[in-house]
Amino acid sequence: MRISVIGAGYVGLVTGACLAELGHVVHCTDNDSAKIAVLESGKLPIYEPGLDEIVAKNRRSGRLSFSADPATAVAQGDVIFICVGTPPLPNGDADLSSIDRVAQMIAAEAKSDKLVVEKSTVPAQTGQQLKRVLEIYGRGRGIRFHVASNPEFLREGTAVGDFLHPDRIVVGVDDETAEKQLREIYRPLLDQNFACPLHNGSCPHSNQPTWLVTTINSAELIKHASNSFLAIKISYANMVSDLAEMLGADIEQVMHGVGLDPRIGPHFFKPGLGFGGFCLPKDLQAFVRLAERHGVDFSMLREAERINHQRIESFVEKLRHSLWVLKGKKIGLLGLAFKANTDDIRFAPSIELIKRLHNEGVRVSAFDPQASEKISGQFPDLNCTADAYESANGADALLIVTEWPEFRDLDWKRIHQIMARPLVLDGRNLLSAEEMRALGFEYQSVGRPRVAQAMPTTSA
Repeated sequence: MRISVIGAGYVGLVTGACLAELGHVVHCTDNDSAKIAVLESGKLPIYEPGLDEIVAKNRRSGRLSFSADPATAVAQGDVIFICVGTPPLPNGDADLSSIDRVAQMIAAEAKSDKLVVEKSTVPAQTGQQLKRVLEIYGRGRGIRFHVASNPEFLREGTAVGDFLHPDRIVVGVDDETAEKQLREIYRPLLDQNFACPLHNGSCPHSNQPTWLVTTINSAELIKHASNSFLAIKISYANMVSDLAEMLGADIEQVMHGVGLDPRIGPHFFKPGLGFGGFCLPKDLQAFVRLAERHGVDFSMLREAERINHQRIESFVEKLRHSLWVLKGKKIGLLGLAFKANTDDIRFAPSIELIKRLHNEGVRVSAFDPQASEKISGQFPDLNCTADAYESANGADALLIVTEWPEFRDLDWKRIHQIMARPLVLDGRNLLSAEEMRALGFEYQSVGRPRVAQAMPTTSA
């Protein structure tokens, strides 16, 4: 099929590249001409493992192209995926102005019938408004617009694999034509008859995804309900972790035991600095606002949000308790992205943490394998180092903020030697408490018993 993708951010770029990988001819457009220029130069504006390979491969084959001309994209595509941003407004509502502008543009530029697919995360009933805008601005032109909701379930850091090997594909439609077109688009995934670029052509452990057909309203609600439930699980784990610390229990053992119940499951029971990124925080707020407008009490989600906001304050208090005075201290930060394997810093816990530390008069030295350049745009005076050892050198404390696997493999004996005080606060429970103690560190994590610095033995 000939498919156009409007919006070349995280969702749009992964969607476009992966649809091309499935054999479709895809044209991606974005109103950010600088982003398109980067893509046309053969580079990527974001870091996502595996994405650069499939973008380059499908550009060479001619199945994937980019331009800053949305009219061309509308004209070329029989199916148009809307992947524009829906950032939060000051009151928490999702800003749907970009979707409205795109809908008007599609209605004005279309020369033939189109299937218009919502891929952006939007509140329920947005699809009905989308249909209305297309009908109003496209009236009198003899063109029929079909509308569908096809929410994305991509995790940054594993987005390519999530797209090519999904557990479910949700399509919200109001007519049979839209479902048939979407089924044809995703047929290679449903039949598992494509060469997986992530596994040298084959993926023996991949299962056929569930094909779930719903109404448009239900599909939109599935996405928001899914993200909000994940946020609740994270906040629940953080709430219990505070009690575990007080009682001398190990939160990882506790959550493992709880997660063994098949009715609950182990995923997202991970305590730490709270959830961030562009999805969970804004989707949680938008879901609450949607419920409030319809008179439904979503105070449970408000509480999950409150717990999440408290995580940085709790982390800074741990640091203050250990160091007594923060002003003038040098603190090293390991990790700036909101999670590992991405350069995304949107709503990252590191941002609020840096602000708090700066307000306390702390000298911050930070390192991230991918996100340092982006964080510098928000904090021009932040000392972003070339590696983790430079951040640790002379530091009074070292804070693990993002769970990059390479941090686990650092030469921690060397770090112990170069720090002014061997104090590590592990906000992601990345390291082994016993191994850190054996190396002589003061080590604190989240929801686990505190490990004091090992004292040298003396003879009488």
